Amino acid sequence: MMTPLPSLAALRAFEATARHLSVTLAARELSVTPGAVSLQVRELEQTLGVMLFERRPRQLVLTEDGSTYFSTLRRAFRMMREATEELTARNRAPVLTVSCTPTFAAQWLVPRISDFEQRLNGIDIRISASNRLTDFVSDGVDIAIRHGFGRYEGLTSERLIDDELVPVVNAALARKHPLTTPADLSAHVLLYDVQRSDWQLWLEAVGAEGIDTTRGPVFVNSNGAIEAARAGDGVALVRLSLVSRELAEGVLVAPFPTGIATDLAYHLVYPPSALDRPAVTAFRAWIVAQARGA
Repeated sequence: MMTPLPSLAALRAFEATARHLSVTLAARELSVTPGAVSLQVRELEQTLGVMLFERRPRQLVLTEDGSTYFSTLRRAFRMMREATEELTARNRAPVLTVSCTPTFAAQWLVPRISDFEQRLNGIDIRISASNRLTDFVSDGVDIAIRHGFGRYEGLTSERLIDDELVPVVNAALARKHPLTTPADLSAHVLLYDVQRSDWQLWLEAVGAEGIDTTRGPVFVNSNGAIEAARAGDGVALVRLSLVSRELAEGVLVAPFPTGIATDLAYHLVYPPSALDRPAVTAFRAWIVAQARGA
C-alpha cells in the first residue's frame, strides 16, 4: 500500500521555509501571508508525525528529521522545475540575437528582416544595435555583423558586403544644384561620418581638385550622414548597399558611378560552435543570400 503524500501546498511551504529559514521570506516568495505558511508547516508536521523545526526565539532551526526531509524535497522540487523548464522551452520559439551597428540595422537589416521572418516564422529574432565590440557569451549574442577588416581572433569571419563608396544626394537638391562632374561638389556641403578621410580618398581617386574636405558636419555613424543627405543638407559618401532603398525610391541619387574600394567591409562574425544551432545556420544562409542579391 502506497503512503499517501502530504498536500503540495504544505510541501512547498516547508521547502521554502527550510531554504530561507524564515517564515516571512517564504511567505514573500509564495505570495501568501506568514500565518498561512506557519499553518501549512504545522499541518505537515502533524501529517508526518514528526517535528521539522525547532522554534527558538526569532530563529528557526531544522531538526535532524527536518534537515533530511528538506534535502530530499529540495532535489525533488529542483527536478520538477527543470522538467517544467525543459517542457516549456520545447514549445517556445528559438530566440536568435543578432548584433550589428546602428547604421547597418537601420539601413540594411531592418528593411529586409520581414523576409526572414516570413520564411522562418518559428524563430524569434532580436536585433542588438551597438557600435561596441561584442562579447558573444556575456552579451548573449548568437551572430554579429561588423564593419572592419574581418580579423577577429577565435571567431569565424565571412566577408558579407564590400560594395564601393559613392556620393549620394537628395534628388531635389541635385536638380537645384546639378552635379555633372566631381568638381561641382565645391558648391555643396560634404557630409562625413567617423571615417572623415574617405572623402579625400574618393576625390583623389576621381582626380577632383580644389574641394575643401576640412569643412562640413561630422556624424557619429553613416546613418546620421544618410539622414542628413535625405533632408537635403549636403552630399554623403556611403556604401551603395546602405542606401539601396532610398535610391530605388528616388529620394537619393548617386550622380557619379565611380566608387572607391577599401579594405574595410561588413563581415558576418560568429563563434565556430554557433552553427550547431539550426536558427543560426538558417540566419547565416538567409543573410548571405540577401547580400548576394538572391
